[in-house]
Amino acid sequence: MKVGLYFGSFNPIHIGHLIIANHVAEHTDVDQVWLVVSPQNPLKPAASLLNEYQRLHLVQLAIEDNPQLKASDVEFKLPKPSYTIDTLVYLEEKYPNHQFSIILGGDSFSNIGKWKNADVLLKNYQLIVYQRPEFAPTNSPANKNITVLNAPLLDISATTIRQYIKQGKSIQYLVANKVREEIDKNRYYK
Repeated sequence: MKVGLYFGSFNPIHIGHLIIANHVAEHTDVDQVWLVVSPQNPLKPAASLLNEYQRLHLVQLAIEDNPQLKASDVEFKLPKPSYTIDTLVYLEEKYPNHQFSIILGGDSFSNIGKWKNADVLLKNYQLIVYQRPEFAPTNSPANKNITVLNAPLLDISATTIRQYIKQGKSIQYLVANKVREEIDKNRYYK
């Protein structure tokens, strides 16, 4: 099985994440997209993160009706902070019949040189890069493992959603309804 790994804090998961995940599932050769909830991104501060299990639950609620998408807690079992290369090594041992690729935005791709073992990632794994405003990589014949995808993009950020919640503003249509209901019920990000 070909699996696209979409790593993220998903703090919270929003419609933009879902559009990207669904677009990759529908418009590439991957059979399934796993949304890998990162307990701690080494390049982001942890202070504003909702608990990892709460974020995982929100992802599960958001994708429960789409069999091409799967929520993954694989990084919860690994040392923190989470490094993509370590997660891939673990997954390849656990699922030897799967072929893994990495889904990332152009903004993350522009920082890939800062990632642990970036040279190994670039050499050994397919990268599915979706364009982001101001970060528009192009397909490069120099690296056959990089596919640039023109996915529909929305200018939505989890940071903005958290600010709206703190300000008492509606987040309807920015997140899936079940996610919004769970956030409201538990008073997340207040």
